[in-house]
Amino acid sequence: MLIVTTNEISGLPDHQGSRRRVRANRASTERLQQHGRSVPHSCGGEVLGYTKMLIDSRNEARERLWNGARAKGANAVIAMRFDCNEIGGIMSEIAAYGTAVTVEPLSEIVATALSEAQQAE
Repeated sequence: MLIVTTNEISGLPDHQGSRRRVRANRASTERLQQHGRSVPHSCGGEVLGYTKMLIDSRNEARERLWNGARAKGANAVIAMRFDCNEIGGIMSEIAAYGTAVTVEPLSEIVATALSEAQQAE
């Protein structure tokens, strides 16, 4: 599945089929202090446990987004975004959302996107 943060997919002026909003949440009930957030800011550096929890949460939210889009018959998501909230000081929520669309032919779009990405490097 192709997921892009832009409102359109390069090379396609219009997306075929219907557009449906999809959203997936991932909440972590881990206390932030368990991941080192209580370390004084004067120490500096990265709080690795907290960073890992955020990365895992974003990946799970994105995977749930993929599954939600596929369940709606889509093969791509446009305008994908993440949103992050703290709930009651003891829980973090990460939401991934976007617009599920069907594009044809997806294989050509992916090849074009990969080619453009490689040229940009």
